[in-house]
Amino acid sequence: MKTKKHFLALADGEVFYGDSCGASADSFGEAVFNTGMTGYQEIATDPSYFGQIVALTTPEVGNYGVNHEDNESDGIHLGGMIFRKINQPSNYRSEGSFDAFLKSAGKPALTGVDIRRLVLHLRKAGTQKAYLHCTEDDFSENEAIQKAQNWSGLDGIDSVSEVSCRFFHPYPGSITDAPKVVVFDYGVKFSILRSLTAAGINVEILPAAAKARDALARKPNGILFSNGPGDPVGVKYAIETAHELIGSVPLMGICLGHQILALAAGAETERLAFGHHGCNHPVKCLINGSVAITSQNHNFAVRLETLPKTLELSHVNLNDGTVEGIRHRTEPVFSVQFHPEAAPGPHDAKSLFQQFRQMF
Repeated sequence: MKTKKHFLALADGEVFYGDSCGASADSFGEAVFNTGMTGYQEIATDPSYFGQIVALTTPEVGNYGVNHEDNESDGIHLGGMIFRKINQPSNYRSEGSFDAFLKSAGKPALTGVDIRRLVLHLRKAGTQKAYLHCTEDDFSENEAIQKAQNWSGLDGIDSVSEVSCRFFHPYPGSITDAPKVVVFDYGVKFSILRSLTAAGINVEILPAAAKARDALARKPNGILFSNGPGDPVGVKYAIETAHELIGSVPLMGICLGHQILALAAGAETERLAFGHHGCNHPVKCLINGSVAITSQNHNFAVRLETLPKTLELSHVNLNDGTVEGIRHRTEPVFSVQFHPEAAPGPHDAKSLFQQFRQMF
């Protein structure tokens, strides 16, 4: 493998070799792994992966190609991708290959990588700052390791501003005479917007930096704080806005939006060792005792011991006991760390959108 000149270099000195696919480019990012067996296009276009280099544990990708209907945003925001094997497509829905899709977006990837060794290393060592080398430049492993070590990383910075929309806009296809929900776009997935619409909701979208008064001026029946990338502490303006909105109208948070609501209520967050990325995470609802298999994508979590008396733990991760959901004891506010819209993943928790609608 060392005869190959393309590689992923981690800040702790480990190097993983492979063949370049996608764009001929180098990139920085946090190396993480996703355990989903399908959904590579949805993963690539999920804005929550901004600044990350994602290794897919499924043995092969690309089999069913890509198509515009499966995109979760208007672009690819991650730093790069790592595969064991990438194939040419063979599916009636395919509009092109995944390789060409990455190339057109200027995103590098490696194929032929020993994914098992990479995942086992990350599972033990935790999320690593990394440098992905996929150009034809003569570049040494030691130089790449040094670059990874010197990269500032994502902690404490505002990643949301890189993926949020810039202006207010209604979601196309919404039912205009239905109850209205204003969505703060921290990197919202299209599937969340589709799920809200399917629940009979009129959806309008605000940029992440919008103020509480901007949301309330739309006279919404409810407000949703969306998923998004990075460290929630880095988006203080969003936390301040959420704090102002608690007690005004029903609120729902998903993933980063869940963390922002928790911080706004007085809780704290922390970085997980290697995050949760995949479609098979079991979550127990403490309200009714049910268990759902969920889709997740986050590197930070709410610290249980910091929950204020105003918040109640509603969901817990059955793998590691981390906080997966909270609800306010006196106000119509709830949030979940997992993705009820899935895409990719199971739809066990999709009823949460109807639960939100019933709060209006």
